[in-house]
Amino acid sequence: MARKRKGRAISGWLVVDKPAGITSTTVVNKVKWAFDAQKAGHAGTLDPDATGVLAIALGEATKTVPYITDALKCYRFMVHLGVSTRTDDAEGEVIETRALRPTDDEIAAALAAFRGNIMQVPPQFSAVKVDGERAYDIARGGGEMDLVARPLWVESLEVISRPDADHVELEMVCGKGGYVRSVARDLGEALGCLGHVQWLRRTWSGPFDATQGVTLEKIDELAKTDALDALLLPLEIGLADLPELPTTPEGATRMKHGNPGMVLASNAEYGDEAWASYLGRAVAVGVYMAGELHPSRVFND
Repeated sequence: MARKRKGRAISGWLVVDKPAGITSTTVVNKVKWAFDAQKAGHAGTLDPDATGVLAIALGEATKTVPYITDALKCYRFMVHLGVSTRTDDAEGEVIETRALRPTDDEIAAALAAFRGNIMQVPPQFSAVKVDGERAYDIARGGGEMDLVARPLWVESLEVISRPDADHVELEMVCGKGGYVRSVARDLGEALGCLGHVQWLRRTWSGPFDATQGVTLEKIDELAKTDALDALLLPLEIGLADLPELPTTPEGATRMKHGNPGMVLASNAEYGDEAWASYLGRAVAVGVYMAGELHPSRVFND
């Protein structure tokens, strides 16, 4: 007999405004406890010292996590020029300093090389796996690695402010797998002055915005109450980037059992990934073919 999960079968999304000094996993565990939820996960890790949008999925919403992880995200961050650190952020040991400081025009010109499809080497202190070990574990032990460059789509990267000669505030919109610390490091090297991230905030991630963010203090205050449940967003928000295909009662029943089901007219094209809805609720995600959705993920009531 299958073992029954502990907790409530509650589903939806909670946007947390993550504070600095705490890991993303710790936030997930806090939210899971506060809702007494059976299952929880997050869509896109933030470094411990980073703040901002951390979207937490509960229950059936965890099946939509990949669509948020793949979505564009926006980061606001401050680069400290003239100093490189071992972790590429303000927490790391200083490796080298340089007196050179670029002009505003030089910074603006250098940013062009960091837009579009770029290749990016992850920081030594990152969760990338090297021969089965996390890079940050190897780095903490004093090891250094030749990490492989990875592709990244950068939609935009712009200067927001230049408070003084030593600092420049930037905003970046990018796809999955971007390391802001690598941008700061590589920009500093390109400018000849070195650099690292002083602070970092994710202002939005896919359909989720920092203005929706709930603080950990509020989560503690409302833990295990109906008032906290009322803050949950529907799981369907995680499917916002996919076409929605309304279905019939018969189609919903077939898809719930893993079979292709009839859907009504939509803007989806043959072979598109889409999601079927019945009375506004998600039934399944799958591939649209000849008036039917062939499910790959099914949502339980």
